[in-house]
Amino acid sequence: MDPFTNNLKFDQTAGTIVIPLTIQPLEEFTREPVTLGDHLRRRRIELGLFQKDVAAKLDVTTPTVWNWENRGSVDLRFIPRVIEFLGYNPIPQPTDLLGRLAWYKQTNGLTLEQLGVEMGRDPEQLADWLSGRHFPCRRNQDEITLFLATQEMSRTPDAP
Repeated sequence: MDPFTNNLKFDQTAGTIVIPLTIQPLEEFTREPVTLGDHLRRRRIELGLFQKDVAAKLDVTTPTVWNWENRGSVDLRFIPRVIEFLGYNPIPQPTDLLGRLAWYKQTNGLTLEQLGVEMGRDPEQLADWLSGRHFPCRRNQDEITLFLATQEMSRTPDAP
């Protein structure tokens, strides 16, 4: 009994049930990202950004970012922007020569025509090589190796 109001005083802690709250981590952080879209979603969430924020940074529409995140495939021409946004390249680099050439084409968002201009080669010939219809001769293999080595050296910053 409360002496000032003549009301019953209830113990506020009596009958309290404590339920421990455990926040489940988001699915994006419990499984390894597989697609470029998975990597994009994980990075966006890590940065606390909305899809519209990422869309503005990448100069695309919000539905485009949604499609990338939910369908996993990013248009070739946007792959370099996505890699730059991620801060790393999640696409594994193959060890075989033509695989490395295809990887270079993909990660730089190049069409066969653009790659042909960079290499000074016919895009049809590149298409034959990359599709497996033909295999380059030893001289062409050496030229591809030199081209890829030159590109790698030009991307590597000079050591202090």
